Amino acid sequence: MHAITLPSKLRFICLIIGGFWLVSCQSGSKESSQRDILAEVVDTTVSPKDDFFKYAVGTWLKNNPIPASESAWGIGSLVQDETYKRLRTISEESAKGSTSAGSSEQKIGDFWFTGMDSVSIEKQGINPIKADLDRIAAIKDINGVLNEVALQHTYGIGTLFGAYIFQDEKNSEEQALHLYQGGLGLPDRDYYFNTDTRTANIRKEYKAHLQRMFKLLGNDEATATQNAEKVYALEEKLAKNSRKIEALRDPYKNYNKMDLAALEKLAPSMKFKDLFTAMQTPQVKSAIVGQPEFYTAVENLLKTTPIDTWKAYLNWHFVSSFASELSSPFAKEDFYFYRTVLRGVKEMKPRWKRVLDSEEQLLGDALGQLFIKNYYSEKTKKRYEELVKNIFSVYKDRIEKSDWMSDSTKKKALLKLSTVMAKVSYPDKWKDFSSLDIKRDSYVQNIIRANKWWYTYTTNKIGKPVDKTEWDMTPQTYNAYYNPSNNEIVLPAAIFFIAGFADEQLDDAIIYAYAGGSTIGHEITHGFDDQGRQFDEKGNLKDWWTKKDAEEYTKRAKGIIEQFDNYVVLDSMHVRGEATQGENIADLGGVVLGLEAFKKTEQYKSGKKISGFTPLQRYFLGYALAWMGHTRDEALANRIMTDVHAPGFLRVNGPVVNIDEFYEAFNIKPGDKMYRAPEKRVKIW
Repeated sequence: MHAITLPSKLRFICLIIGGFWLVSCQSGSKESSQRDILAEVVDTTVSPKDDFFKYAVGTWLKNNPIPASESAWGIGSLVQDETYKRLRTISEESAKGSTSAGSSEQKIGDFWFTGMDSVSIEKQGINPIKADLDRIAAIKDINGVLNEVALQHTYGIGTLFGAYIFQDEKNSEEQALHLYQGGLGLPDRDYYFNTDTRTANIRKEYKAHLQRMFKLLGNDEATATQNAEKVYALEEKLAKNSRKIEALRDPYKNYNKMDLAALEKLAPSMKFKDLFTAMQTPQVKSAIVGQPEFYTAVENLLKTTPIDTWKAYLNWHFVSSFASELSSPFAKEDFYFYRTVLRGVKEMKPRWKRVLDSEEQLLGDALGQLFIKNYYSEKTKKRYEELVKNIFSVYKDRIEKSDWMSDSTKKKALLKLSTVMAKVSYPDKWKDFSSLDIKRDSYVQNIIRANKWWYTYTTNKIGKPVDKTEWDMTPQTYNAYYNPSNNEIVLPAAIFFIAGFADEQLDDAIIYAYAGGSTIGHEITHGFDDQGRQFDEKGNLKDWWTKKDAEEYTKRAKGIIEQFDNYVVLDSMHVRGEATQGENIADLGGVVLGLEAFKKTEQYKSGKKISGFTPLQRYFLGYALAWMGHTRDEALANRIMTDVHAPGFLRVNGPVVNIDEFYEAFNIKPGDKMYRAPEKRVKIW
């Protein structure tokens, strides 16, 4: 299964590559014989004045190469491996057959059974989706094309365009259909046009991949080549009319609410009323169009593209969406392009991990209930709820003392901060999967049934009150997010897990840097980054800033854009400062908030060294630890082109050079590589 690119609004979700895995907030630390993770990973052959990231975690990087089955490897990978083992235990126990029909355990067990039954998967080959391919082959006209596009959306396939259900940005109490650009086989529109050697080679490989996939579908050599060329040409036209990721950041420019009449005028050939009915959303009377020019282009393509080209395109997107779960010829070909070519991965993960990835995506809440029951404590939950309160308190102080905001804007910022809802560890209410039918007949069919269930679950929200208690991540997810429409931060339990160290070995410097800075403070700051600041305390897109304060904010944000634009990561590839500004602002805010909260602890006040490091040094080393890891060049290039996050090492070196205390901690002076002149240091929150 390939993840569909989410619209800009949903990119407030923060990818945790380094992550953190703590379970305690104890003050102080016992030195002597105890292990100290900071001392174990630091590389004293590197000066913190030259490259702080490599100094902080360089020894670990040298001793932990990226496994052949991974595109990146870091401290978060260790937590994920532990989570895999726990979810495997849950799945294997559930698959033993002693569960009651319809229970979460039965669904987990049967899904696991079919996913692990490689003999049946190989024997079935293409048969699980043959009826779908036959249906596509029978298409005669453009109405048939649109009906198939609609049907594929109900299968969870983002064919031709993106369709998402989430809150109306200007009315957070209402769920709305959002129509976005989409329908590409490459990760982003720039892959179709960038002229550098790396991207040009990916295009060449993609065309060859298309051709091989059509051969696997039974095409002869010539027909497969023709179909590949048709699909690529069609996708290239869609890409040409798609916005760059930088242009997706402006919530106003990507908000165009239209009723049915306006939609029909925008793209009459799409016949939106009939399309929505075929998409099983007949209740839709209006939609928010993100990129209207994309739908103008689709209108032209519907008028000018031959039916056979559309059929090839529909075939390709259908089989590609399920290739990794089909028999090995399809799975291996899919892996070669999407994992080896695009991300440099040398070998597949073992089947059990791949099945768990699918299981987590489709039955995550069902797994989550058992996960929390077996592996998480209420004591830990309360401990981190308290830490969240500490970080909120610091943010309140910093807004009140801000020297660049007017009193009227401060008042509204404080109101918004006071209404941020913090969801910590796991939800109070779990999703009900009782209507989802999981059987032991076919792995791919189980995935299709689950995709359809999720589609119905989501589209049923249209026109109904927003459930603001709902979580969009499972508790075992190694990630966190801020949702502007709910004005909430969501911190799943997995981010508080420990990997290899006992509670008493983690001092407050680590706790406040990892949990306080890299995640809690980071997510809160998203409510006030370049996108989040445009939403009010009720989650609505509404300007609450004075003109002067908005201009000052933009000026300060420009500083962080320029800073990251100047980082060369790979070959001639630069970080995209504008695209990544939200995450970079949140990283900087998180480090500052965690530090200010840490200053209130007894450890900081005592000034006592641990392993030769002062409390202030330990704080910055602890922050670097949260992003400890490295990435293959191919995956790094992919990330620069598609991700709104900077690479992990720059999520350390980037923000710390803007913080005065960093210079104090490591005696950074003019002339040092890590030195940034005071007038260039970005200060926002």
